[in-house]
Amino acid sequence: MLWLYTHSSRIYAQIFKANKTPWGIKKEEFLNYPEGSIGYQLGVFYQEKGFDVMPTLENHDVFHVLTGTGTDIQDEIAMQYLLFGNGKVSLYLLGMLFVGTFVFPEHFRYYRESYQKGKFYGRFYDVEFKEMLHFNLIGYRSVIARRYEEAIFRLG
Repeated sequence: MLWLYTHSSRIYAQIFKANKTPWGIKKEEFLNYPEGSIGYQLGVFYQEKGFDVMPTLENHDVFHVLTGTGTDIQDEIAMQYLLFGNGKVSLYLLGMLFVGTFVFPEHFRYYRESYQKGKFYGRFYDVEFKEMLHFNLIGYRSVIARRYEEAIFRLG
């Protein structure tokens, strides 16, 4: 499943993100942003995970940083559920939901919680984060997560 995700995401980028301009920022350069910023934390993410920047898919990595979602295959599927809850719909996303749920049904509760989280988050799936890399991560995270945190508070 991880192999499928890795290769399909590259094909997805080539086909569906062909008109999108890559950010042109090397992973080391993200660490030049101010500490606590989205850009800096993205650099830390790349460093800690040992990942390289995948041109035109940089926003997806920001989603991981913003939401605190991991990068194991179950987490990648959960991220798709979160984005679906946030309003994103694409053939690729729906395919990941279908295949991921079928292959990992034991994680369905996690996926459902991720979907709910995405529903309560302020809309962010279509934000272009390149111009926001200097924004404070915690501040921006609190803005998009406010409704989610309020819902958790009411339930708990």
